[in-house]
Amino acid sequence: MPRTRSQSQATINFPKKKLSRTLDKAKNCSDTKLEPTHVQAIPRSPCEKILPLSPRKRLGADNLCNTPRLPSCSPPKQGKKENGPPSSHMPKGRKLVFDNQLTVKSPSKREQASIHQNKILSSVRKGQEITTNSELRCPLEKESECIGLFKQEGSCYQQAKLVLNTAVPDRLPARETEMDVIRSFLREHICGKKAGSLYLSGAPGTGKTACLSRILQDLKKELKGFKTIMLNCMSLRSAQAVFPAIAQEICQEGVSRPAGKDMMRKLEKHMTSEKGPMVVLVLDEMDQLDSKGQDVLYTLFEWPWLSNSRLVLIGIANTLDLTDRILPRLQAREKCKPQLLNFPPYTRNQIATILQDRLSQVSRDQVLDNAAIQFCARKVSAVSGDVRKALDVCRRAIEIVESDVKSQTILKPLSECKSSSEALVPKRVGLTHISRVISEVDGNRMTLGQEGAQDSFPLQQKILVCSLVLLSRQLKIKEVTMGKLYEAYSNVCRKQQVASVDQSECLSLSELLEARGILGLKKNKEARFTKVFLKIEEKEIEHALKDKAFIGNILTTGLP
Repeated sequence: MPRTRSQSQATINFPKKKLSRTLDKAKNCSDTKLEPTHVQAIPRSPCEKILPLSPRKRLGADNLCNTPRLPSCSPPKQGKKENGPPSSHMPKGRKLVFDNQLTVKSPSKREQASIHQNKILSSVRKGQEITTNSELRCPLEKESECIGLFKQEGSCYQQAKLVLNTAVPDRLPARETEMDVIRSFLREHICGKKAGSLYLSGAPGTGKTACLSRILQDLKKELKGFKTIMLNCMSLRSAQAVFPAIAQEICQEGVSRPAGKDMMRKLEKHMTSEKGPMVVLVLDEMDQLDSKGQDVLYTLFEWPWLSNSRLVLIGIANTLDLTDRILPRLQAREKCKPQLLNFPPYTRNQIATILQDRLSQVSRDQVLDNAAIQFCARKVSAVSGDVRKALDVCRRAIEIVESDVKSQTILKPLSECKSSSEALVPKRVGLTHISRVISEVDGNRMTLGQEGAQDSFPLQQKILVCSLVLLSRQLKIKEVTMGKLYEAYSNVCRKQQVASVDQSECLSLSELLEARGILGLKKNKEARFTKVFLKIEEKEIEHALKDKAFIGNILTTGLP
C-alpha cells in the first residue's frame, strides 16, 4: 500500500523528563515543585507519602494550617518534611490540632477562672496560703453572680394569677353557713352509720362543688371508715350509664356491659351489706340524669332508704326545684325526701371579700386597686353572681398589665432588686383594665356596628338567633328543643329564600353561638332533644339587629 505521508516530512521531538528520580536528588532539590501530572508516574519508596491532588483532601499539616505565619496566597503543594512542623510522633490518622498559642477564640469565663486558680495554686506552693484562700473565693463568687445576675420584674403578677385560679382553695369566705350545714350532715351520717340524702342547688359559680370538695378533703384526715365516690354526670353518655360508673368505682374493675337487673341487684346488695364502710356518693350536675319516667333519679334517691343501707347520697345541680318538679313521687314518701340546701348567688360585698382574700396571700401591696375590685364585684354580681367569672376577669386584667410591664421592663442587677415578698408592684391593675376586660367578655356580644365585625358573626348564625327569639315568643317558653328550633330555622330560610344547613350543622352553629355567650345548650344523648335557650336579653338582640335590613325584616314578619 503506498504511503500517504512524504518521507521528507520532519518530526518534532518533545523533550522527555526522566521517569525516575533518586531520593538524594529529591532531597537536594528541596525548592523544586512537583508537577501534578508526574505524581502518579513517579515511583516512590514505601516510607514516603504520596499527596492527594486536591488540597481539600490533605491534612492540616500538609497545607500548613498549624504554622504560626500563614502565606498570603494558597499554600504550596509541598510535603510535610519540607515546610511543615515536625510531627513524627503523631499517629497515622492525624487531626487538626489547635494549640493555646495559636487559637483565635478568646477563652471563656470558666477557662479564665481555671487559669486564675492554677496561678493561685502555684503561689500557694511558694508559701502564700492566706492570700490564696481569699483569692480562690473571688472567682467562684463572681461566677455565681454571673449565673443569677439579672432578674425580670413582674413576678408579683404571676403569683397573683396563681391565687386567682378556680381550683378548690384552702379558705372559702362568705360560705361559712352552708359549709357548717354540710359538715354537720356528713358527721351525723358517717359517724352514726346512718344513710341519708342531701341535695345542693344554686346557680353556676356559687361554690357548691368547691365547698363540698373542701369538706370531704378535711373529713378524710379526721374520720375513717367511709369511701367517697364523685361522678360528674356531664361526662356520661346516657342516664343509664351512671350505674356502670358507680359499679366500677365500688368494685374497682371495668364494667363494659350496660346496666341491667343483675347489676342493679349487685349494687343494692353491696349497699345493704352489713360489712363495709359507709359510701358517700356525690353526683355533680345531677339534672343530666333526666330520663324517661325519671327511673334513674328515683332509683338513686331510694337507695339510701333500703334496709341496712350504707349509702349517703349528695346531689348537686343548678335547678332549685328538681326534687319537687321532676321527682313529685318523693313528696309522697316522706322518708325518701332529701334534705335541701340552696346556695344563693354571691353579692357584691362577698365577691369583693373573696378577691381581697385571694390577693392578700401574695404580697402586702395588692396588684389590684380597691376601686378595680369593687367595680368588678359590682358588675359580676349584677349579672350572675358567679365568682368564677370575677376570678377570670381579674386574671385577664392582670395578664394585660403584665404584658405592658414586660414590654417596658429593664433588667436590673440582683443587688438592686428586693425579694419577691417585698417587691413593689411595677404597675397596678386599675379600673380601666377591668372595664376593658368586662366589655370584651360580657359586653354587647351582638354589636355589629364595628368594621369587620360582620365577618365574625355570619348570616346563618344571625338567622338561627332570630329563629330562636321568634320561637320563644310564639311558644312563650325560654327553652326549646333543637328539633323545634331547626324546624323554625328552616321555615325562615325558606320564606326568605336562603339556603339552609342540615340539622347536624345547625347543632354546630348552636355550639359556636354558645362559645360566644349568646346561647346556652343542655345537651341530650339525642341531638334533637337538646335544649336551647338565650343567655342575653331579647331587647339587646333586637337593638343590635334591627338596623340590618334583612335581619330586621325577619324579626318584623315573624315565623311563617
